[in-house]
Amino acid sequence: MSEKMGILGRKLGMTRIFDGNGQAVPVTVVEAGPCPVIQVKTQEKDGYNALQIALTPAKEKHVTKPMQGHFAKAGAGLYRNLREIRLAGAPEQELGQNLTVEMFSVGEVVKVTGKSIGKGFQGRMRRWNFAGSKDSHGCEKVHRNNGSIGNNTFPGHVFKGRKMAGHWGNETVTQLGLIIVDVRPEDNVILIKGSVPGPRNGLVLIRKQ
Repeated sequence: MSEKMGILGRKLGMTRIFDGNGQAVPVTVVEAGPCPVIQVKTQEKDGYNALQIALTPAKEKHVTKPMQGHFAKAGAGLYRNLREIRLAGAPEQELGQNLTVEMFSVGEVVKVTGKSIGKGFQGRMRRWNFAGSKDSHGCEKVHRNNGSIGNNTFPGHVFKGRKMAGHWGNETVTQLGLIIVDVRPEDNVILIKGSVPGPRNGLVLIRKQ
């Protein structure tokens, strides 16, 4: 699946700023880039067009020998995070080139991908918003139970995808339609209107929509 160009960053948290009319605008602060281009893939050589970009410098002892050789080809140092972005057309960037927040502009619509906050193991009422049993007479110690999940003799098993208790969160989530309120290249910071997936210091990918 082809994507538009993007940049890696870390979610610093949320705050608010005031626009020209004095209205408070809730924004998420993301420290993005600079992201060096570690590898350039083309249709002729690799069968598809893509860029590998990196974030967060790392020590040599934290990077495996194969990855050290991979990073050495770009000559941009060692990094902790690496992400490949597939492109519809041939990449215009060169090996070792740094991608910065200057590739975005105020008012531009973007989509942000990140790992949602993990909630652990949760019951059906919290995970799926089930109503539960009534709190009046006739119910004893079953107020938050799942209820019946079975069926008759045929097919005699629980259907796959049944909404039950289980692990909630910690999934890859993409938030669409977010608007860039401000770009600050001197701080490598982007202010995005609205909420961005993931916890503080979580890794996010900002892409043009």
